[in-house]
Amino acid sequence: MKILVTGTSGQLARSLAERAEGRADIVLVGRPDFDLENPATFAPVLRSVAPDMVINAAAHTGVDLQEDEPERAFRINAEAPAELARLTRLAGIPIVQVSTDYVFDGRVAQPYIETDVPNPQTVYGCSKLAGEEAVRAGNPDHLVVRTAWVVSRHGRNFVKTMLSLAATRDRLQVVEDQFGNPTEAHDLADGLLAAAASWRKQGGFPQGLYHLAGQGRASWYELAAHVFAVSASLGGPSALVEPVGSEHWPAKAARPANSQLSSDAFARDFTYRAGEWRGRVAALVAELVGSTNS
Repeated sequence: MKILVTGTSGQLARSLAERAEGRADIVLVGRPDFDLENPATFAPVLRSVAPDMVINAAAHTGVDLQEDEPERAFRINAEAPAELARLTRLAGIPIVQVSTDYVFDGRVAQPYIETDVPNPQTVYGCSKLAGEEAVRAGNPDHLVVRTAWVVSRHGRNFVKTMLSLAATRDRLQVVEDQFGNPTEAHDLADGLLAAAASWRKQGGFPQGLYHLAGQGRASWYELAAHVFAVSASLGGPSALVEPVGSEHWPAKAARPANSQLSSDAFARDFTYRAGEWRGRVAALVAELVGSTNS
């Protein structure tokens, strides 16, 4: 099975390429040949690659930056998926759109399920929700997968940022009143590959929308403290973490207070669950510290 994946350097794209051996032929595409800001580049690449499926793993993810450039956010996160959905429908192939917990306002206490009504509070969340809607409208053979708090050894993410800051600072303040599901990118990749295998076997997806995130709830403070505890035990960088409220760490784009996602539907239909966040983050930290010390 040949899967075209948008993005060549993102956490998910690179993890898909690493995890697909023996399960799928992953073709990563990106700038300049495939540019989400230039839809005219899509059709030639699709014709050349001739994939069995497209996974749109690329996006404009600068949450604060997008508050100042909403047009670009919607161009990349909504208009590009709309054109990809149209082209994949014409080619008779499915499209998988990766979305985000930011489509919710974060004002409920329980984990969000797929039938909860989105209410994004940021340009990023609004543009990603518009991308979901465009894919649903543009190609009936679609899958939208929302995820959250993705971390890995690739790209930029919270775990790598914490370790980098601890190399030069003894004390850090981290928000304690925002909660979500840390998700290791390889787990997300494995889940998408399981869904792709199911589509191939069943000839379609059981439903069009799922949540897939790591098991267990954490605050950013709890995640940082865990990162440093594991790193310190391995002789890596560590810092004292001071928990603070969101009001002490203002950002241009409001973060959801609770962005937990329930992955029960995904587990039911694809018999796959991402790993428990503490163990997956500990393994990631060990890998990152080991590569730094070697």
